[in-house]
Amino acid sequence: MFSPGDQENIPTSPAHTKGQVPYGELILLGYNGCLSNGEKGRRRSRFALCRRTKANGVKPSVVHTSCTPQAAKAISNKDQHSISYTLSRAQTVVVEYTHDSSTDMFQIGRSTEGPIDLVVTDTVPGGSQGPGGGLSIQSTISRFACRIICQRSPPYTARIYAAGFDSSKNIFLGEKAAKWRMPDGQMDGLTTNGVLVMHPRRGFTQDSGPGLWREISVCGNVFTLRETRSAQHRGKMVDTESQEMVDGSLIDLCGATLLWRTAEGLAHTPTAKHLEALRRELNAGRPQCPVGFNTLAFPSLRRSEVLDDKRPWAYLRCGHVHGYHGWAGPGGGGGHPGEGTEEWECPMCRARGSYVPLWLGCEAGFYVDAAAPTHAFVPCGHVCSEKTAAYWSQIPLPHGTHTFHTACPFCALPLRAERGGYVRLIFQGPLD
Repeated sequence: MFSPGDQENIPTSPAHTKGQVPYGELILLGYNGCLSNGEKGRRRSRFALCRRTKANGVKPSVVHTSCTPQAAKAISNKDQHSISYTLSRAQTVVVEYTHDSSTDMFQIGRSTEGPIDLVVTDTVPGGSQGPGGGLSIQSTISRFACRIICQRSPPYTARIYAAGFDSSKNIFLGEKAAKWRMPDGQMDGLTTNGVLVMHPRRGFTQDSGPGLWREISVCGNVFTLRETRSAQHRGKMVDTESQEMVDGSLIDLCGATLLWRTAEGLAHTPTAKHLEALRRELNAGRPQCPVGFNTLAFPSLRRSEVLDDKRPWAYLRCGHVHGYHGWAGPGGGGGHPGEGTEEWECPMCRARGSYVPLWLGCEAGFYVDAAAPTHAFVPCGHVCSEKTAAYWSQIPLPHGTHTFHTACPFCALPLRAERGGYVRLIFQGPLD
């Protein structure tokens, strides 16, 4: 499970964008403000997109419908961006891309090669990393998963496209990849496991609701989902929807999910400093364990993992907050929470359920409001505001190749649907 020791080096502002024009930020779900093995270079839990000193955007230009010398030159020229669509062994369509001085391009993927701005590895529920983080599992994230094109002038519109250009500035869609010719003669296609996007209804606020998950093509067109992530047949084109991202848009790369926050949206989002102030306010109320009568306190956001006597624990069926007491196991027989047993009896109301330590949700970008931390996700015990808990408990996140489930944004553990995914915490104040 994610531990507060992984919360060190949390920035006190949304982005280090001093003197730069910010477009927005990408925030990885499942990491509560910091990667489990630390923020290192382009491996980050949060990545700020800012206007580049020199535009590096590209746009399609010449289309080569046969294997001409010009097509071969476009592929081999490392200064020329191109996308190759292999239709058969005998035919490949090559689309040349030319420089676009009005846009900036940012690329996301599993590869550590230079063209990738944000290196993303598979998220393991509970806060551990997959490849690159000590676990040897087969990654389902593409090496060059997607690219985001931002307008360099207001309103700084950001658009997402499947697939990214490699070190040779090429994108190759092989013979088995889903691809087709559009009515205007241009080619389009989908990547192996696809890039899914969901735009929330009514923005990213306490009144927001989930939108529909769609698949984005290499050219940025919008489609309904395939039967499974890697199915050969594409979904239906949805020409009434756009690949233009909005505050709160979710991007799923089949192994990791990112939240897009616009610069304007982040300006109205609580900062880590605000969350720290809420923590201190909560502790100032001197909540007490109703059994041991000892005062409880959430440790600072920057502290390492310390499961001391002051850390609040909670019975997640009823929400009663206690200090840790090992004798509270099934039937009062002791034991330790998290060792396989689920049924723990609350001394206050006799409700039986899981009994876990509480962790503050430190990634401010996941909050839809700035209210006090009063609710906890079930079963992980991450604490945040009621509206934030309510929002994420209704967001279906892609899981595997064809299913969805709700999950805690701070650690990615699946939520327990039968409990609504979260519970209101009941703190007992001091008796004096």
